[in-house]
Amino acid sequence: MKEPLLFSAFSSLARSASFTSTSQGLSRSVSRLSRTAAVFAVSSGFVAAGFAGAGFAGAGVANAAPVTCVSPPSANQILVDGNASCGATSAEGSRSTATAADSGTAVSVAETGGTSNTYATGFGTALGASRAGGTSYAGAIGGGIAHSWADAGSTTIAIAGWGSGATAEAAGVDCVGPLSLALNLASGQFCILGS
Repeated sequence: MKEPLLFSAFSSLARSASFTSTSQGLSRSVSRLSRTAAVFAVSSGFVAAGFAGAGFAGAGVANAAPVTCVSPPSANQILVDGNASCGATSAEGSRSTATAADSGTAVSVAETGGTSNTYATGFGTALGASRAGGTSYAGAIGGGIAHSWADAGSTTIAIAGWGSGATAEAAGVDCVGPLSLALNLASGQFCILGS
């Protein structure tokens, strides 16, 4: 089976020579991290281009005014305007922000020092949750479903476009559909384009 072009380009990145098993392990880790960062950068470009294309193609044609829910100052804020809806709740020392427009639904929950940010538009659904100093980001457009859960100081990102879904959490990442991206910065796990 022929290796996909995207991965064959990054597998040829040079690996530095090492003289001890410790430095060899470190060298391999740095090389893997470099390849992961390069793949993520290229993948992010593909997802961004997909979102832009969906916007130009008319994804999310409903005209609900944007709504933004923020907690604090409110312990639990829920707003609905037309077909757009958001909800944000957080415990003391935490912060949640949820923004929705054009029939989107965004929900953010945070506790014990966590931060959660979600954005949904065009019939998308974005769900974010965090605790124990974690930071979660979820974005959905054009009917996509994004779910991001961060815990214990980790950062997770889930982005889903038209007809796609993305999940990023401590247990792993999952991407379904061509406009999906999920990343857990603590573990280095990521997926893109339904892979």
